[in-house]
Amino acid sequence: MKRRYAEMFASEDDRRVLEAIRQQQGLETLEDAAEVALRSGLRKGVAKIAIPRGPRLVSQRS
Repeated sequence: MKRRYAEMFASEDDRRVLEAIRQQQGLETLEDAAEVALRSGLRKGVAKIAIPRGPRLVSQRS
């Protein structure tokens, strides 16, 4: 399988975390695990700043 981008993990701790994600998710490569971790982090970050949708009270101006 051809790599899409070069390995650039900052430390051995990063490799251990990605290996745990890889095994937990049943992925083939550390690159796949990094993508899963990135997407998960982005979803959580966006959820923190997103405006909740749903019914809201409408204030009346006097």
